[in-house]
Amino acid sequence: MSSTEREEVLIDGPVGRIQLLVDHPEGQTKGIVLVSHPQPLLGGSPRHVVPLTLARQLCANGWRVVRPSFRGVGLTDGEHDAGLGETEDSLAVIEYLGRQYPQFPVSIVGFSFGAYVFARVACALSGQLQAVALLGLPVGDVPGGRHYPGLPVPTDCLLAHGELDEMAPLANLLQWAAPEHRSVSVHAGVNHFFKGCLNSVADQVITHLEQKRLSNL
Repeated sequence: MSSTEREEVLIDGPVGRIQLLVDHPEGQTKGIVLVSHPQPLLGGSPRHVVPLTLARQLCANGWRVVRPSFRGVGLTDGEHDAGLGETEDSLAVIEYLGRQYPQFPVSIVGFSFGAYVFARVACALSGQLQAVALLGLPVGDVPGGRHYPGLPVPTDCLLAHGELDEMAPLANLLQWAAPEHRSVSVHAGVNHFFKGCLNSVADQVITHLEQKRLSNL
């Protein structure tokens, strides 16, 4: 397969179909990475520039990348469920991948609303995932009237955030991270979508995943 080969897969989920975009790497596969997309109510989908860029760079570095569509997006059934049903669906996707590719460990990379969903997944599967990276994780009250509770995600997960994030304020994340002195990678002068440094953020994610992979060999 070429590094650009992609397939669309429909699997059964808790409320119907879940659509997956799967990017297959060229050569040997290092592992499987789920990449989530931003808020569907604001037009987020797996084809958004952030998950798309992450998928391309991860795939080019040897990872099989799976981008699920959240409820009500693309061909995925159901309606937006504020992260609860999306978590159930994500767990179903991971269970499916475990059956399909039992030889490969699974890592998750969440962005924006998808980071909140994957934070919930990381809590549910504590110790069962190879690596966790959460980009632009919303915590507390955010513009638009939405609220995201802080979650006890693994302390070794990568947290990357833009200094000027207008959709998931950095101050909220730092306040949540302070009691446990969590490490947060702040990209100076950057907005929620990591404009101007998205490729370097993707490289940072790849480095994190590679370190976790090597530590588990």
